[in-house]
Amino acid sequence: MPDLKSANPVFQRMGTTIFETMSQLAGQTGAINLGQGFPEGLEPTALLERLAHTAKSGTHQYPSMMGTSGLRQAVARHERRFWGLDLDCQQSVMVTSGGTEALAASLLALIEPGDEVIVLEPCYDSYIPIIQAAHGIVRSVRLSPPHWDLPRDALEAAFTAKTKLIVLNSPANPIGKVFLPDELEFLADLICRHDCYAVCDEVYEHLVFDGLTHRPLMTLPGMFDRTVKIGSAGKIFSLTGWKVGWVTAAPAVLSVIAKAHQFLTFTTPPELQDAVAWGLDEYLPGYMELSGILAKRRDKLAQGLAQAGFTVLPTQGSYFLTSQYGRFTDTMDDDAFCRSLIAEAGVAAIPLSAFYQDGAPTGCIRFCFAKTDPVLDEAVCRIVEWSNSL
Repeated sequence: MPDLKSANPVFQRMGTTIFETMSQLAGQTGAINLGQGFPEGLEPTALLERLAHTAKSGTHQYPSMMGTSGLRQAVARHERRFWGLDLDCQQSVMVTSGGTEALAASLLALIEPGDEVIVLEPCYDSYIPIIQAAHGIVRSVRLSPPHWDLPRDALEAAFTAKTKLIVLNSPANPIGKVFLPDELEFLADLICRHDCYAVCDEVYEHLVFDGLTHRPLMTLPGMFDRTVKIGSAGKIFSLTGWKVGWVTAAPAVLSVIAKAHQFLTFTTPPELQDAVAWGLDEYLPGYMELSGILAKRRDKLAQGLAQAGFTVLPTQGSYFLTSQYGRFTDTMDDDAFCRSLIAEAGVAAIPLSAFYQDGAPTGCIRFCFAKTDPVLDEAVCRIVEWSNSL
């Protein structure tokens, strides 16, 4: 092989994602995969039928790079219906190929070389590589278990004259935290005082449990012009393979993000956009019932893990719960523990250290509970049997 010039170091030094690694191990061993974060048994038949109809009767050519008019209007109605946001669908709504592409377009558009970007750890694993690829400087602020409260002093100290934006994920992957109104108000005050942006990953906005409510940061005073709000049809409808997301932002901000988007994926299949637009307006009962269904599945898995000896941390939203495994070992890091859990118990989870940049703490692992009841029952049975055998 020729001695080629080096590639982008951000991506060259990256290995295979931990999600792929654990999923491959699960497949090789027959383990139940509670690591990879996609739902099972929740796909709405009505949307699948709508997609089939559109695939036969609709267009199969490029739609506008901003998204179809129908979906952009439906997103604007969705934001008004649930969050009271009055958006111009032509100037403040753009369709993307999933939430991750929305994040990439937003971060690449807003970050200039040398800008500082605040990230709350543990965080979704795409944030940091995208920031670094845009030549931004990551300033990590760590939340601590069990309740993952906002560390206000550390956060305030992280803001400087070089801060361009903060990335906020609520409900949060991997920890399932929903940021409370007073935490959001504290964040909004810091953002306004330091004249910066917030990129808000709100793909789990409808998956909030225990009587809590989601509140978009964009709705707080002074925040509309500073906030990029990201949504996902994949999470709303349990159809993660469709890869339909959207960005809502003030026109001046969205116009720049659109220019990054046009050179990433440019556009998204129009058939999928049509089905999602229909679903946002016509399938309200279906996706509004999802949080209750998932809360029951969360409780089923949490009870089983607690029975086995795990310390289960509070989970207020998303697909995920975090557990501490200290009862089983005080010498094994979380990656090694997850590998042993696959080999010995036949259940796959994800080490929480995968969601940190450097010097990650260990002792916690993440399970996905958005699976069918039979799968969760079998996973609990295997873990309890494994625990009893120790």
